[in-house]
Amino acid sequence: MENSKDRIIIFDTTLRDGEQSPGATLNVEEKLEIAHSLSRLGVDIIEAGFAFASPGDFEAVQKIAAQVGTENGPIICSLARAIKADIKAAAEALEPAANARIHTFISTSDIHLEYQLKKSRAEVLDIAQEMVAYAKSFKDDVEFSPMDAVRTDSEYLYQVLEAAIAAGATTVNIPDTVGYTTPTEFGALIKGICNNVPNIDQAVVSVHGHNDLGLAVANFLEAVKNGARQLECTINGIGERAGNAALEELVMALHVRRQYFNPFLGRPEESTEPLTNIDTQQIYKTSRLVSNRTGVIVQPNKAIVGANAFAHESGIHQDGVLKNKLTYEIMDAESIGLTDNQQIILGKHSGRNAFRTRLTELGFELSETDLNKAFIRFKEVADKKKEITDWDIEAIVSDEIRQPPELFRLELVQISCGDRAQPTATVTLRTPNGEELTDAAIGTGPVDAIYKAINRVTNIPNELIEFSVQSVTAGIDAIGEVTIRLRHNDRIYSGRAANTDIIVASAKAYVKALNRLYAALQEKKVKSQVGV
Repeated sequence: MENSKDRIIIFDTTLRDGEQSPGATLNVEEKLEIAHSLSRLGVDIIEAGFAFASPGDFEAVQKIAAQVGTENGPIICSLARAIKADIKAAAEALEPAANARIHTFISTSDIHLEYQLKKSRAEVLDIAQEMVAYAKSFKDDVEFSPMDAVRTDSEYLYQVLEAAIAAGATTVNIPDTVGYTTPTEFGALIKGICNNVPNIDQAVVSVHGHNDLGLAVANFLEAVKNGARQLECTINGIGERAGNAALEELVMALHVRRQYFNPFLGRPEESTEPLTNIDTQQIYKTSRLVSNRTGVIVQPNKAIVGANAFAHESGIHQDGVLKNKLTYEIMDAESIGLTDNQQIILGKHSGRNAFRTRLTELGFELSETDLNKAFIRFKEVADKKKEITDWDIEAIVSDEIRQPPELFRLELVQISCGDRAQPTATVTLRTPNGEELTDAAIGTGPVDAIYKAINRVTNIPNELIEFSVQSVTAGIDAIGEVTIRLRHNDRIYSGRAANTDIIVASAKAYVKALNRLYAALQEKKVKSQVGV
């Protein structure tokens, strides 16, 4: 999309800032899959990662640049500190993209300068100018962020932004790094920048913000009213601490209330033209994919994409919706991709072609091998369930495809429990060297017993910090999704599994999390042996 002043540019940072959610680490293939989904969604810019941060990040940015950053695709962006090595790595990783952006940043608030950078305002001003110019020597499209802008002295902030634009920045991003500001304050800050930075007309004003006070979306919408034209956000609002401004909430607020926002973008109030390039019918699919791949569950009462977003329990509400949806719904569920197709469409007699077609409609692009794995699992579930919904299919695909390597494989899980019995679990696991080991344990409940037995076999130190079960659909035969988070030292590892038997799902999710942890420990061991 052109940087038109009467449109809002959507900059998605799910793969960079969103991945910084505790336990939400993604591998290269998962990042690539999400990037393709973001492209279908219609985001204008994908911040694919922090290329200098690790070889894995570099590879992810490079692959996304090559496969998603096509001529008609989104701009692919890499973050870089205001350091030459960072900027050079970003430029190299972005080389395959038809349209690329380097996003460089440095702190500008006095508290960051004093305690983190230990530099003066003058030194930071010089660095900002020099590094933006250096980034410009690689790419024409350069974004600059003064980190902790909200707590930066406004006069100094104007000075830094003017210098960055003069050095070649085409976008200047104003981050609320710590989620501190309020809508009125943020709107005034953006207005002040638009009125006091002499060359601001040469750059797009962007905003980035965190949700520590639950105000990120409100802050962004106020920023739009005061001149911001790019919004940096994430799917499901995931990210550091309390997360980022949620893409789906921003987009749908601008979609539903476009007549209200039109005048702020210089349009007639009655205009029905969309304010963003987003295909809103892709929102739900993308939300589910990100949730599945990161293991971060969407809370039921989450706006737009939560399970209860279009549910009505009140008798008065139900009566009104049955008569006319507009009585209690300000948007149609179909507008975000939720349709009547969520009902029964496939069963145990359905063939491979019908299954493949439905997967394509849901946005899944599977290889023949992955399709076969998913189809076999689909048939297994169809034998146990009378009704197979789209949610069931998504859970099946998530459970079977793009999971961590099966270093440990669960071969058997057996439980004995009851209100007069001591919960006892027996498990058999195939180890990375191909040996089958069986052990048993007693626990406070069946899941606790399973995890103790698995720990006895694997002998991998860890701390279970989260265990959650979510029903994919309603009914006694519903598939249950289990999400596990383990902590080892300062890192968190997640695992997710789905099954009609939640005990089996619990065991599989735990083994998947352990596999991620074990793989990381092995990689660390190899690096220490070769002196990396």
